[in-house]
Amino acid sequence: MTTLALFLGLGLGLGGWLLATGAVPAPIPLERALADLQRRRTTDTGAGAERRPPSIATRLLGQTWLETGLGRRLSSRASADLRITGTTPAEHLAAHVGIGLTGLLWAPFTVGLLRLAGIEIGFTLPLWLSLALAPVGAIYPSLALSSKAETRRRSFRHAFSSFLDIVSISLAGGRGVETALVAGSEAGQGWAFAEIRRALFEARLLGETPWAGLARLGADLDVPELGELAASAALAGSEGARVRASLAAKARALRLRGLTEIEAAAQSASERMSLPIVALMVGFILFLTYPAVDQVLYGL
Repeated sequence: MTTLALFLGLGLGLGGWLLATGAVPAPIPLERALADLQRRRTTDTGAGAERRPPSIATRLLGQTWLETGLGRRLSSRASADLRITGTTPAEHLAAHVGIGLTGLLWAPFTVGLLRLAGIEIGFTLPLWLSLALAPVGAIYPSLALSSKAETRRRSFRHAFSSFLDIVSISLAGGRGVETALVAGSEAGQGWAFAEIRRALFEARLLGETPWAGLARLGADLDVPELGELAASAALAGSEGARVRASLAAKARALRLRGLTEIEAAAQSASERMSLPIVALMVGFILFLTYPAVDQVLYGL
């Protein structure tokens, strides 16, 4: 009973502290506010979409931990994944804290409910469950974010290969490099083309070359193909034919990589489909052999 009261007290105290700190969030530092203005994220609806207001869970769990050392490390480590998925650091931290607390308190809370119903259960198993589920719940948001970011990067590469094809066609028609890039960015829809348009627009405002803007976008999204293209285009100089050849080669390489990834995903799915069949066969064999094994072990 003392252990149950300890767990309940810790849970109530932690919840009260989160409510108190979330009601009066810490002010946003000036450098973070300027970074948010510089790297405003875009959504699937385009570059001009407005941000949704943060949820109650985000304000209570995410913004509370945002300016701590742990929050800064998690945000900086996953900055590219957050950028490409359109997830704010507060939302990411709220998922970490919320799922981690759920894994930590689920077993004690269940035991408390069972004891209130008159069912006596020991505390050893709930304690081990809490110690096992808490780190799993804390790690899961990072794994889910990484998987979602990888999917978005594959989608971006597919759109970027189409962008390069359009730019190559425009260069072959006699347009200049910058005009061809702008025309290529305006030829498509979706978040990937919106990001390219924004990168080209920022480069033009800063007085930089379009390749510098694309290289900066590649660093922000962790898409190395953008940086490779920028480097090859910078080496090519101002010769339109050389730039056109580089763009066409990069578009072919991206399409080949996309096909390779699709084939690998199909093979992986085929292998995963065989696992349930293997498990079913193992269970069937155990079902057939159990009576004989039981007779040999206990029938003598």
